[in-house]
Amino acid sequence: MSETEQKRSRALSDAVILIPSLEPDERLPAYIQKLAESGFGHLVVVDDGSGESYQDIFRRIGEIDPRVKVLHHDVNRGKGVALKTGYRWIQENLPEISGVITADADGQHTVPDCIHLAEELEKGRRALYLGSRDFSQPNVPPKSRTGNRFTSLLFFVLYGKWLQDTQTGLRAFRKEDLDFMIEVEGERFEYEMNVLIACARHDLPMIPITIETVYENENRGTHYHPLKDSMRIFRVIIRGFVRFMGASLICFLVDQGIFNLLNLAVFGNRADKMAKYILISTAVARVISASLNFLLNKKFVFRLKGHTGGALWKYIVLAVGIMLLSAGGVWLLGQIGMNSTLAKLLVDFLLYFLSFRAQQKWVFAEKEE
Repeated sequence: MSETEQKRSRALSDAVILIPSLEPDERLPAYIQKLAESGFGHLVVVDDGSGESYQDIFRRIGEIDPRVKVLHHDVNRGKGVALKTGYRWIQENLPEISGVITADADGQHTVPDCIHLAEELEKGRRALYLGSRDFSQPNVPPKSRTGNRFTSLLFFVLYGKWLQDTQTGLRAFRKEDLDFMIEVEGERFEYEMNVLIACARHDLPMIPITIETVYENENRGTHYHPLKDSMRIFRVIIRGFVRFMGASLICFLVDQGIFNLLNLAVFGNRADKMAKYILISTAVARVISASLNFLLNKKFVFRLKGHTGGALWKYIVLAVGIMLLSAGGVWLLGQIGMNSTLAKLLVDFLLYFLSFRAQQKWVFAEKEE
C-alpha cells in the first residue's frame, strides 16, 4: 500500500459519518453499504421518528456492518435534534475519532465527496468544511438555485462571509467542536443556518469544498419544504438584525423623549435663547440612550455570554468613529453637489450596516477561552 493510500485509509477509519433520516427509501441502505465498503470506520444513522413501517429498513441498515450504529427517536423531532442526538452518542462512545461528517439520507452526497472531507479532517485544521454545490448547473431545480443564491447574498450582507452553498447538508468538523455544535440553537432545518451564524460570530473558519451536484428526480424525495423551511431559515438569518433594529428604535425614542423633556419641560423658554441648554439636553439624552443601546445590544441582540473584552470601550470608540465617518461622508458628498439631507440619509444608511457588523465581529464578539 502506497503512502497516499495509507493516509486515506487512516482518514476514513478515524472519521464518523452521521446521517439523520426521516422515512427513508431503499437508497439509504445502498448508500450505507457503499460508505462501509469504502473503508469508513464508523457510521451512525439517526431514525428521526420515521414510524413502524420504516423499521425494516433501519434493521437492515444495522445489519450491513458492525461499524454501523442506528439510533432512534420515538417521534419526529427535527433534523437539528437528530444531529445533536448523533453528536452526543459519538461524544460518549467514540472518543478517538478525528471528526464528524454529516450527510443527507437522500443520495445527494457521493461517497467520493465524503472521502474528500475525511481527508480534509485528517489534516487537523479546526474549521467547518462545507460541501458546496455548483448551482449554475442545468440539473439544479429552480427553487434550490434561487433559495441558495438569496440566502448566500443575505448571509454575506449581515455576517460578512460569502458562502456559495448555505444549505448544504454535507459538512465536516473536528471532534474538538462537538460541544460547540451541540450548544447551537435549533431543532429543525434552521439549525444548520444557526451553525453558520455561530461560526461567523466565533471566527471559526468555514471552508467550502467543491462537491458533485446531485439532484435525483428533481429532489422530490426530500423532506425540505421550500416555502415553510425557507421562511424559517430566512427568519434565522435576519433575526439578529431585526433585534438590532428594534433596540435602535427604542433608543431613538428614548433619546428624543429625554431631549424634549429637558429642553421644553425643564429649561423652558431659556432653551430657545441659550445654546448651552440645547447642548445639555442633547448630551444628557445621548448618554442615556447610548447606555441603554449598549445594554440592549449586549444582552438581547448579540447575547454576549462570556467576557466582554472591554466591550464598553470598544462601543464608545465605534460610536465616535461612526459619528466622524458620518460627518466626513456627508461633507464629501456635498463636495460633488449632493443635497446634505439626502447625503445624510445615504451615508447613515450604509453606516448602520457597518455598525451592526462591527458590533457583531468586534464589540460584542465572543472569544473562545
